[in-house]
Formats: sequence, C-alpha cells, structure tokens
Amino acid sequence: MSKSNLVPSDGYQELLEGLKDRIRSSQMRAAISVNQELILLYWQIGQEILIRQEQQGWGAKVITQLSKDLAQEFPEMKGFSTRNLKYMRTFANAYPDLEIGQQPVAQIPWGHNCVLLDKVQEPSERLWYARKCLKNGWSRAVLTAQIESGLYLQKRGTATTNFDRTLPQSQSDLAHEIIKDPYHLDFLLVDENIRHQDLKRALMAHIRDFLVELGVGFAFAGKNYRIEIGGEEFVLDLLFYHLELRCFVIIELKMDEFKPDYSGRMNLFISAIDDQVRKPGDQPTIGLILCKSKNKTVAEYATRNLRNPIAVAEHRLPKLLPTTEQLELELENAAQQLEASEDTEA
Repeated sequence: MSKSNLVPSDGYQELLEGLKDRIRSSQMRAAISVNQELILLYWQIGQEILIRQEQQGWGAKVITQLSKDLAQEFPEMKGFSTRNLKYMRTFANAYPDLEIGQQPVAQIPWGHNCVLLDKVQEPSERLWYARKCLKNGWSRAVLTAQIESGLYLQKRGTATTNFDRTLPQSQSDLAHEIIKDPYHLDFLLVDENIRHQDLKRALMAHIRDFLVELGVGFAFAGKNYRIEIGGEEFVLDLLFYHLELRCFVIIELKMDEFKPDYSGRMNLFISAIDDQVRKPGDQPTIGLILCKSKNKTVAEYATRNLRNPIAVAEHRLPKLLPTTEQLELELENAAQQLEASEDTEA
C-alpha cells in the first residue's frame, strides 16, 4: 500500500509541522535547562572554593588537587580542569547574588561567561552583554568581536529610523543594534570640505577600516553599484550584506545636511534591490543615509510613512592639523594683534 493511501490528506501536514515545532521547542527548553543546571553547579563550586579560601586560608594549590580528584571521580565530565575551577571561583566572586539562576549569565553558555570574565570588568556591562547574547543568539566569536569593538560604549540608538514600523520586532531590534550615530571616519586623511566622489574613493582605499567602524557582520558587496529601474540607470554609493540580519544594506554618502528627498531616493533603491537582487530567504533590504548633519525632526518626518526600512545617521571626519603656511599666517596675525593692542595701551 502506498504512503499516500496510508496518510490522510486532510490536516496531516498541519499536524506534522505543529509537532515538529513543538519538539524543537521542547529540545530548546531542555538545552537551556541543562545549561542553567551546569552554570548553577559551577557557581556553587566557585562559592565553596571562595568560602574555604577566605575562611580557612586555603592556598591556590588546593584548586590543583581538587581538579585532579574531581576529574578522577567524574572522568566523563570535562569541566574540572584547574583553569576552569579558577574560572568558577572568579564567576562566583563576580556574581555573589544567590539568585544567580535568575540572571542572564545563567542562560548563556559557560564559554560565553568565561569571555565576559576575561574581557569585561564592569558588572553592569557584563550583564548588558549577556542580555544581548540571549536576545541576538551571538556565538562566542561574535560576543568577543562585539566586546573588542566597544559596542557597549558606542553611542547607539540615536540614529533616526523607521525600523519599528517597517521590520518585524526581532529584525527591528537587531537592526537598531547595528546602526550607530555618528560614524567616526578618523582613519581617513581628509578634511570636511572633501567632495562626495573623493570620500567614496577614500573609503574604498580603507575599506577594512570602514568595515570595522560599521561593526561586526558587514560584508562588502560593491561600490557604485548600478541598477536599472524603468529603463533608467541609477548608481548606489555602497552595497553591503549583513550576515546576522541576512539582508542587503545600502549606504548613501552625503557631504551636506540631510534633505527630505534623500529618503525618497533611498526608498527607490531599496525597492529595486529587493525586486532584482534579494534572494529567497533574505530579509528586507535596509538603507542607511550618512550625512554631515541632520535635523532629527525633518529626518523623522521624511522616513515616517515610507514602507522600506531607512536609517539616517551622521558621519564625522577628522580635523587635519594646519599646514606650516597656515601656522605661520596665524602667528603673524597674532603678532599684529598683540602689537596693535600694545599701541592702544600706550
């Protein structure tokens, strides 16, 4: 008898998909539960070591002996190395609260906690990164990169966006995280009067530095990206793909203050990329307009009712040191002013 005859067609696929989702959800809860039990165990071991060392004056050698004895008793467990026991002690010392099981650090993998203990000193900053790991599903490598890029200290959330109205909640939250304001282009040897094309050429010459400033997850896709719309050719300044968001990101560079028509042009580009370049499985394309300055209210009104996700942020260019001629001119002017001042007093 064929499979088609054994399986009822009415509602079976819906049942199967529902059971698959339930099983996956159960597996996820079980994995989280096991992880929480492991973290709690490590915290308790760390607490016991701390108490003995503080109250009974045990030295560091006891950790080495404890490692040997525990490893001998539980050979199937790999977490009782001397190094790991020291991490447990540090972990317990960092989180003395007995409600450790309720904190986000109890819900992320132990390796993530070791990274936080190694690289982050401030408790509130550690908890902030732990929450981000939970929220965004960061791997240990991504967590390390985010810490090393100074994500916690960067000024985020000040860019003007319409993400809350144009993206699903989970995508919107992560998109807000990747957008900074302002972007510091200190690695460029240019001044504020640089032309638009010159700025693009300078960025291309320092594309690695620009990628670092953009943040973790950006992959370069092309500059002066040409796209045809209704028989007309248009040129996008820069096109990237974000590996975490799984979407294209268009960046338009402007050397002046934000103008409302910039958002309309970006909206056009996003629609075209979504129709012509975006692949099945890709999330909606995001547009980022980088300007010398912006009026926040104007930017909000200009992007509010657009259907595509757009952010408006500012860029900062370095101020070059004055040339020798400029210094000599300034000194000459200062001397003349001083001389004039002395004549007036006389």
